Amino acid sequence: MVENLAPCGLALMTSRSCGKSPAVVPSPGIRSSGRGSSWALPPENRFNSWPCRHNTTPRPSGEFAAVTRIRAYPASWLHRNVPGGPPGFPPLQRAEIVRLACLEPIAKGLHITHWTSKDLARQAIDDGIVPAISDRTVRSILDDVDLKPHRTRYWKTARLDAEFKGRAEKVLWCYANAERLARRGYWVVCVDEKPNCQVLERNPIRRSIPGSIEQREFEYVRHGTVNILAFLMVHSGRMEAACIVTKNAGHYIEELGKFRRRHRHLRGVYLIHDGDPSHTAAATGDYLAGCEGWWRSRFTPVHASWLDQAELLLDAFSYHFLKRASWRSREAFIDHVNQAGPEYNRLYAHPFEWTWTNQRMRKWFDEHRS
Repeated sequence: MVENLAPCGLALMTSRSCGKSPAVVPSPGIRSSGRGSSWALPPENRFNSWPCRHNTTPRPSGEFAAVTRIRAYPASWLHRNVPGGPPGFPPLQRAEIVRLACLEPIAKGLHITHWTSKDLARQAIDDGIVPAISDRTVRSILDDVDLKPHRTRYWKTARLDAEFKGRAEKVLWCYANAERLARRGYWVVCVDEKPNCQVLERNPIRRSIPGSIEQREFEYVRHGTVNILAFLMVHSGRMEAACIVTKNAGHYIEELGKFRRRHRHLRGVYLIHDGDPSHTAAATGDYLAGCEGWWRSRFTPVHASWLDQAELLLDAFSYHFLKRASWRSREAFIDHVNQAGPEYNRLYAHPFEWTWTNQRMRKWFDEHRS
């Protein structure tokens, strides 16, 4: 099992007003953005003896069914539920179901890739944990311990070496001092790309009305792709976006030059970007070095691009302005992005709450390096 090496103490907030969780920084202790579905018994059934005969997964016929018929129900099944307590099942059986959900299905000889509540109910009966149980009761048991085997999340394993610590310290120092630097005429600016955004046309789209959610045509027409390059001013949370034809060093340098001309009043910029080939190319390095110190480049560590706050910006921007739209052409998409940038700044822009300081990073680094 690969260890999750993203920081446990990282707490971030996106600029969206909704509760959707950003997909940028996984951690072993992170809880999902919302509670899972709760499937408690109806009030009128609370004091019924358990197990009930309704909505349960029956034991399959054959040898196991015969064993069930001759086996007496445990005494714990015959007691009435305590008001306000969990329905019917004693703690040991509930713990066994949780333990089963933590196993990979292959451990039980199954080739499914993940558990569903119905799979777990069937397997709990096959293993003799319970004589009968419904899938909604399984969901309730898992919900009590915040266990969601049907969900998954990606991460990248960072390389914890001296280079990681050095790069992370420089980036985190910039975040901690962004406001102070801005008062002195130096901005901390994060940059990142959203490559190959598909320009899709869906027609028709039926907007939501009372009693019916929005409906979208499944079929769509492709109008090519567009690359979005976004700049985030860390001290204010404001953004600037540009649509580039190709994601390469030449276009990256061109947009950096435009940004400098727009903000020529600044004394300099601490530029935070990841190790993308267009960022680390020799041509990009020569351009940054030739600007007489105006650009002060800071790279995120390898496989740790989640230290770049521009990823949070792109996630928030996509949610509000790209997720459910339809465009008839690439030109319409580009025009939409150009108009959406100022609107994002007006409605949603504010500094991201970033709590992973250098002190916390060093502590986490020492704990996980070994």
